[in-house]
Amino acid sequence: MLEKGVLIVIEGIDGAGKSTQAKSLLRKLRALGLEAVYFREPSRGKWGRELKRKAKETGSLTPGQELELFQKDRQENVEKNLKPALKKKKVVILDRYYFSTIAYQGAKGIDQARIRRMNEKFAPKPDLVFILDIEAGEGLARIADRKEKDVLFERESYLVKVGRIFRGFKGRRIIHIDARQGEKDITRQIYDQTMMDLKRKRFPQFLRPRSMPRKNPPE
Repeated sequence: MLEKGVLIVIEGIDGAGKSTQAKSLLRKLRALGLEAVYFREPSRGKWGRELKRKAKETGSLTPGQELELFQKDRQENVEKNLKPALKKKKVVILDRYYFSTIAYQGAKGIDQARIRRMNEKFAPKPDLVFILDIEAGEGLARIADRKEKDVLFERESYLVKVGRIFRGFKGRRIIHIDARQGEKDITRQIYDQTMMDLKRKRFPQFLRPRSMPRKNPPE
């Protein structure tokens, strides 16, 4: 069992492949015998469902109303899902987090520093954040066949601004990955970085050099 819970976030614009990679990492960690769980934002809770419904209607929300709904949804997700799972020392894999709010609502003119402060007052800080970088046009082309579209967000000119904010995130916990690569290559990079972090922070015994077997003394 881990010494404490671990929060891993996968971010990026629409069509970057976040959900695919989050679920792949979940399967790999479970195969190792780790207790791993998957959550997403918007969540499946009351406010998350409201957001998904409104996102399909042009002009249904102002940027301020979007931010308010995302905050309510995240507060509920943190209390009902994230904190309990982390308290039970599980690996939590989260498909979007407050970095998305900073990027998406920041691209609509809301102060990015203010959004970060609002969230870091209550939201657990992640151990790792993977940001899948892809151009807006390519991301939209990947999801062109989806039956339901989030018209509030899935616009190329807007996603160009969102992507620019994502690319500006820096820090020791933040890892940018070129999402133009093949799916398996991205999966390998995320898995390798995750295992390196888990071994260093939670399983230091894995990093100790193995003792060499003793040779029998000469007769």
